[in-house]
Amino acid sequence: MLNWVSIAAINLAIAVGLGAFGAHGLKRVASPEQLAWWQTATLYFLIHALGLLVVAILIKLNFATKTSAWLIQIGVIIFAGSLYSMALGAPKWFGAITPIGGVLMICGWLWLAVSAARLSQL
Repeated sequence: MLNWVSIAAINLAIAVGLGAFGAHGLKRVASPEQLAWWQTATLYFLIHALGLLVVAILIKLNFATKTSAWLIQIGVIIFAGSLYSMALGAPKWFGAITPIGGVLMICGWLWLAVSAARLSQL
């Protein structure tokens, strides 16, 4: 069984590490555009990792479903992952998948809204 609190905590640790790598390791070798992609990826990764932590707690309290967590997790992997990849040299067309991750994150938050409303009426 997945423990979404642990997954959120791991996401937070990875996001902090990747943020530090971007700030220190990439500073001298990446272009300003690549650094901007890295910063955007890290910002969204951190925000959604914190959000996933809240979702995990809501799942434990039966105010949310795991579908929200899955959508957010997969979305952030695709969104941030594609931006990190481009920052590390992947071709710019690779960014075409970035919006897919964004849509999945939005769907995760909307699913949370719907499931929380439904579960609170039970």
